[in-house]
Order: sequence, then C-alpha cells, then structure tokens
Amino acid sequence: MPSERTTMQAMVLERQNAPLFPRLLPIPEPGPGEVRLRVEACGVCRTDLHIVDGELTEPVLPLIPGHEIVGRIDAIGAGVHAFALGQRAGVPWLGATCGRCSYCREHRENLCDAPEFTGYTRNGGYAEYCVADAAYVFPLPGDADPVALAPLLCAGLIGYRTLKLAGPTRRIGIYGFGAAAHILCQLCTWQGQQVYAFTRPGDDKARDFALRLGAVWAGSSDDRPPEELDAALIFAPVGALIPVALKAVRKGGSVVSGGIHMSDIPAFPYADLWQERIIRSVANLTRADGEEFFPLAVRAGICTETTVYPLARANDALADLRSGILSGAAALVP
Repeated sequence: MPSERTTMQAMVLERQNAPLFPRLLPIPEPGPGEVRLRVEACGVCRTDLHIVDGELTEPVLPLIPGHEIVGRIDAIGAGVHAFALGQRAGVPWLGATCGRCSYCREHRENLCDAPEFTGYTRNGGYAEYCVADAAYVFPLPGDADPVALAPLLCAGLIGYRTLKLAGPTRRIGIYGFGAAAHILCQLCTWQGQQVYAFTRPGDDKARDFALRLGAVWAGSSDDRPPEELDAALIFAPVGALIPVALKAVRKGGSVVSGGIHMSDIPAFPYADLWQERIIRSVANLTRADGEEFFPLAVRAGICTETTVYPLARANDALADLRSGILSGAAALVP
C-alpha cells in the first residue's frame, strides 16, 4: 500500500571528496511515466565510489547515490501500465534517455546524447524511497532475496554486456575479481566457458574465491595465463592492465573494459595490438541487456555473495570497497 509517511531517511552527497550525510527528506512523488519504489536493498557499486571520490565530475548535487536498487512499487505515476502496486522491481544505472537522438532510434540507448543516470544526475537508492522512469525499471522475482538481487542491477548487467561485446569466446580472462567478476564467473562456467581470474598481487583470498566460483585458473594480474585467451575483460579501474591483457589474448582476441572510469593507459608496442586484436569499452546498458540477462541469471543459478550494511553505514561500505577488502558485492538495507 502507498506510504502514509511524508519523510524518509537518505544518505546524501553534498560535495565530492567528502562523506555522505544522513538527511531526513520528503518522500518523492512519481511524475507522469514514473514509479516510486520502497527500497528493500541498494547495491554499493564502484561507480558510486568514483562519484563520491570526484573521479566522475558532473553529479547533480546534492545527490542521493546508488543505482543497484531493488524495491517494491508503492506509487505509480500517470500513464504507467506495466507495473502494479506491491510488485518487486529493480532500477539500474541508466535512468532515462531522450528517445529522439540517432542512438535511441537505433536501439542503442546506452549511447544516448541526453541520458540521465540513477545516483548521478537523478537521485538513487541510498534512501528509503526512490522515484524512477518506468521505462528503465525491470520486473524482478517477488520471492527472491532483495539483497542477493541488488548486485545484478549493475555488476551483473555491465558484466553481461562486457561479455557480449567480447564476441564468441571459450577462454576468458577476468581482471579485477570484484562484484561483476564474481557474477560473471558463475555465468561463464554455467555456459561451458573457461574463466582465468586475475587478482591483485598477493591477494590469496580473491584467488581462492575465484576458484571456488568455478575459475579454472587464478593468479596475479602480473602473471601470464597458462593458455592464450580468447578475450580479456577488465573490471579494475587500472589503465596499465590494458597492455598486460593485450599480451595475454590470442590473435583476433578482444580486450574489453567494463568500467566507467579508468586511469590513463600507458603506451605499448603496436606489435601487441597487431594481428587484429581489439580494444573496446562498455558504456552503460540497454534495456535489451536486462531482458536477456535476468532470465539467464535465474537459469544459471547465480548466487551473489553480498556483505550487508545498514543504510546509515553507507560510508563504511564505500570505505571497505575502496580498500579492496570486500569479497563479492556490498549492499545497503534501509
């Protein structure tokens, strides 16, 4: 049922390179074409960290971060017919698009010329309630654990798009074994692909984690894999991994960066790129990615490993993500 309350708790970014502050705010009302969700869980993504730390430089402040949102719809704006009150739904990073530019007309809305992003240019899910454009809300299973679902909304979707852009692959290297990698490793293993996991030097815990999830090999990002890779997927925001990964892929292989932010890529010999190797990046997601990925995640039996924090400890969750001590994903629960 719609809430009778008028205010909500939220964690707010008021300036970059500063902590989030707890604030009591009015519960937002959905406009035409929008729905409101009572938030059950919101994943903590590395993109949130890039926003808080000032590496993504154009947030609309003050801002409620968070774009891996799972909740129950408790209010519906005019013109929305695809959802019902009480229905479980999820809100991803891509929050709205113009629908008019050439990219939108070509069903490449992830490259829209005038996009809105959840938890960056519009308020996100580090709160008890959030409002979202109904066209960019995904229906989710009502009987699943909302905490387990939350990382699928970005780590899962972006990981899936990164894998898709790599093309046909059997041997896949994954650099940076965090939230996206731990989901993707399970999907690839289920699909019969071989995963080679690359972690920070000396991070035995991450290597053990990767092997437990089905990786056939796990080593340091400095190591060469025992076999040439068909593709390398990079989720760590470290530009120096691009030349390293190029040396690990076979002729005609791909190196795909799944992050929204990365440090500068150092120079490397043309010989490492030659023989039709490919470097490409992933930008955002399309609705089709969600329509494909969520049923796959169910069939593959993907289980996210998630550390739960109460909403008020959002700064602790971001600090733990920044330090690299998390295994899998993190989520906030109001």
